[in-house]
Amino acid sequence: MSERKKVLVVGSGGREHTIVSAISRSPSNPEIYCAPGNAGIAEAAQCVDIGGEDIEGLLQFARAEKIDLTIVGPEAPLVAGIVDLFEGEGLKIFGPGKGGAQLEGSKIFCKEFLCRHGIPTAAFEIFEDSEAALAHVNERPLPMVVKADGLAAGKGVIVAHDRDTAIKAVEDIMVERNFGDAGSRVLIEDCLTGSEISVMALTDGVNYLPLETAQDYKPAFDGNKGPNTGGMGSYSPYYSLGDPLVQDILNKVIRKTVEGLAQEELPFKGVLYAGIMLTDEGPMMLEYNARFGDPETQSILSRLKTDPLAVFEAASEPGGLEEMVLEWDERDAVCIVAASGGYPGSYEQGVPIEGLTPAGEDSQEAGLWVYHAGTRRGETGETLTAGGRVLGVTALGETRQAASEKAYEALAGISFDGLHSRRDIGQTMAN
Repeated sequence: MSERKKVLVVGSGGREHTIVSAISRSPSNPEIYCAPGNAGIAEAAQCVDIGGEDIEGLLQFARAEKIDLTIVGPEAPLVAGIVDLFEGEGLKIFGPGKGGAQLEGSKIFCKEFLCRHGIPTAAFEIFEDSEAALAHVNERPLPMVVKADGLAAGKGVIVAHDRDTAIKAVEDIMVERNFGDAGSRVLIEDCLTGSEISVMALTDGVNYLPLETAQDYKPAFDGNKGPNTGGMGSYSPYYSLGDPLVQDILNKVIRKTVEGLAQEELPFKGVLYAGIMLTDEGPMMLEYNARFGDPETQSILSRLKTDPLAVFEAASEPGGLEEMVLEWDERDAVCIVAASGGYPGSYEQGVPIEGLTPAGEDSQEAGLWVYHAGTRRGETGETLTAGGRVLGVTALGETRQAASEKAYEALAGISFDGLHSRRDIGQTMAN
């Protein structure tokens, strides 16, 4: 019998639990590690107490354990250059190099890249001086979007429908430095209107392979009301991969991006995530992510039938995807996020969670998973809340409605003080 492959997943959220769960379905039965992981991930992988941003510590671990493949979940290690570091040591890793990760790490780099390669996007201006930015805000038509240039944990984008909000956004970013160095430059752009679509594709730097489409729900409350969050749920598919609109986006956005990155000698192997607004003028690029989206991943990877480990390995090799074909479960998927009370504002942590599915009951056959996003083990082994988004209850069904009902039925058996979830995930359109 051949030796089991060793896989390291970097991250601690619902996206990483989904990746770990997918890999655990591989026929090759790999040995899975996760750094740092969470309470749910610990059921399927060996959790390692190394933070995702400690890229030197992760390198040492991967070398010592002779890890065959590392899969990076969150954006911060990618932007910090973990891929370049690992590949410099001859270690296989799934994700873009530091140069390519700038597509997510710098909103200004992203905008300038779009312009260089003829990819449609909103009109914008760049500012390094707060006084100049404020003067521009007072002249620009409303609504407008104010963005911190760098990574800001998903909070550095403000849609301003009035002048006061725009002014406060510039001051928070550039004067108060609420987002640190991410706010040294600011981007102010036109506000696009329409419906959003997420299109993700795997790329090996040469070829690209589209993943099934998904849509997530950003606002905190039913009917798309309330403050924006990291995502309160998702469903897949949104559009069929064969839909002319999706094919148009793949051709005009994804293909041009992969070719543009290659032309600029920016190695990009991993996930290319395009957030797109469907406007009256056609699809317009909002921004890229250089990794899987969360909670879209929960809906998408739950439907993947092809050996997930083989897919990740192929995308980690230049040209590796050339002959790869993805097979999908034809059922719809719906993910419902159970969040802490008060999220996305302040919330309590360390709250006991009751009614979690015993390990091993979540499965492809049952079409039901409880992905942990913000959880930890207590001193006596109990599962406690450890974040704003706590769980992602995900189900497959013959229709989106059926998947939604199945997920809500499963969620009804889970409880913790303050639990908040939307009641319309998969039953109404996300935007």
